[in-house]
Amino acid sequence: MADLRSRIPAALPASLVVAIALAGMGLVITQHWRKGAVLLGGALLVAAVLRMVVPLDRVGLLAIRSRAVDVLCYSGFGVVMMVLALQITRGSLSAG
Repeated sequence: MADLRSRIPAALPASLVVAIALAGMGLVITQHWRKGAVLLGGALLVAAVLRMVVPLDRVGLLAIRSRAVDVLCYSGFGVVMMVLALQITRGSLSAG
């Protein structure tokens, strides 16, 4: 397992999170905003898990503060975003 961790490129964890977030933004732009918001929240939860398990020298741009603070912020914001997106049942993203 340690050998596998040492082969992870430093940009891979952040790139994975960005790819998920871009997919969520694509859904928001195409007016599937609830699904997109849930996917954006999921990207934050993936960031929390990656920040928790990937070593500091391989976590790249996901390391902003200490590990505990990063995991708490990523997971907290991810859960809040997903819950809010799932709780909103009426309305649309369109301005008209």
